[in-house]
Amino acid sequence: FPATPGQLRNAAPQPLTRGDGLILRLTPAAGFAPAQALRGVLELTDRTGARTALAIVATPGPPHGPPHGPLAGPLARNAPPAAPASALWALLGFGFLGGLILNLMPCVFPVLALKAMALAGAGGGANARVRALALSYAAGVLAAFTALGLALLVARAAGYGLGWGFQFASPAAVGAMALVLFAVGLNLSGVFQAGGSAGLVQGVGQGVIARGGHVGSFFTGLLAVVVASPCTAPFMAAAVGGALAAPGIVAVGVFLALGAGLAAPVLALAAIPALGRRLPRPGAWMVRLRQVLAFPMYGAAVWLVWVVSTEAGSPGVAAMGAALVAIGFAAWSLGLAQQGGRVGFALAGAGALAALAALGWIAATPPAAARAAPASGMAFSAARLARLRAVGRPVFVDVTARWCLTCQVNERLALDTPTTRAAFAARHVAVLVADWTAQPAAITRYLRAHGRDGVPLYVFYAPGVPHGRLLPQLLTPGLVQHAIERASGAMHG
Repeated sequence: FPATPGQLRNAAPQPLTRGDGLILRLTPAAGFAPAQALRGVLELTDRTGARTALAIVATPGPPHGPPHGPLAGPLARNAPPAAPASALWALLGFGFLGGLILNLMPCVFPVLALKAMALAGAGGGANARVRALALSYAAGVLAAFTALGLALLVARAAGYGLGWGFQFASPAAVGAMALVLFAVGLNLSGVFQAGGSAGLVQGVGQGVIARGGHVGSFFTGLLAVVVASPCTAPFMAAAVGGALAAPGIVAVGVFLALGAGLAAPVLALAAIPALGRRLPRPGAWMVRLRQVLAFPMYGAAVWLVWVVSTEAGSPGVAAMGAALVAIGFAAWSLGLAQQGGRVGFALAGAGALAALAALGWIAATPPAAARAAPASGMAFSAARLARLRAVGRPVFVDVTARWCLTCQVNERLALDTPTTRAAFAARHVAVLVADWTAQPAAITRYLRAHGRDGVPLYVFYAPGVPHGRLLPQLLTPGLVQHAIERASGAMHG
């Protein structure tokens, strides 16, 4: 925070990285004078939310010593370029545990059918085949996690304040995922055949079909990560936050650990062949299973259309309706072509182009207004939070997003309930709702101040809890009420 206004663009991202010390990258404003000293206050926030204010004088040239002024505390001029080995192993461990727990989060519900197909496709085969299909699925998961992580790192390096699940902030990207899941559902329903899915219908074991099965398993793992990525799990939030502040090679390692955790249930088939032999052998029952598993795909597509409606309004819904019809027509035409129809491929291409045009329309649609705070709450802002805390009022901050399925489940089952509302009212708790759907910079900074890079995040402030208490990412009414009572006890104590 510069002492003289107009020197920096305070709303711009301020990425902190390790180099020869700590490197804070700032965006100059029109009033910035490169040859003069930059005076102000540097505020550092650790992962527990504790803040340290340091009065500094930054002068041009190499560093000359520690920060100056009455608020200055010890700050190493030459911080080590890398964390200790124990910290790196802890970060990798958090990544693996976070990915493993992600299998149990509501965000993964839409891809449970994909996991079931991956397991069923490997069942009953020879040990080598079971291992190969499981590893193909795991490879898709690892590739997707690595690609998303690298995209996030590149965006951060370019100055964009993106967070985990950034692809869901674009209604066009959400619409594209809805079309992919709808097409997967049509494939499972037998409208057309693609890759390993055709092999599952015609029988497992032939050479060409086996190759298709590996492609299908890889794609299944890829798609599972893309759809499950909007939310974070316990341990995963700390791992992603640490990865984005670490050197590139460490960050890639953390994202691979996340992928290994998510793929662990299927990887167990490769590591323990006896588990694969316990699965039922593929047969005619798999045709019916495929058809049944199409309906979770349709349900996931409907959920994503709802997300588009919250981000792009009714014009976005109209465009998504047109795109779904076009994809349905393309899938039907492709099915005809696979049965020997001469014009099927051309019609399928026309349908796909129409769906892409609809996505372009969504991308050009002005964004819908931000979600209004519930009747019992207020919209979040850092200034409003500071004012409420200054007068000693307890504050519950709910950082959420409309594309976060875990957030919606918590809201329905734990936050927007008579029991929780009564607990908030009895203790005059102010509820601040921070809508991160479009990933606004102010809320992104608040997330990072708490060591998080994704939602949900729940923080409860009270006079006896000055730095706030973080709540778990899966809530129950009893858990929220217990946190309020503990804070009230600290206030009276």
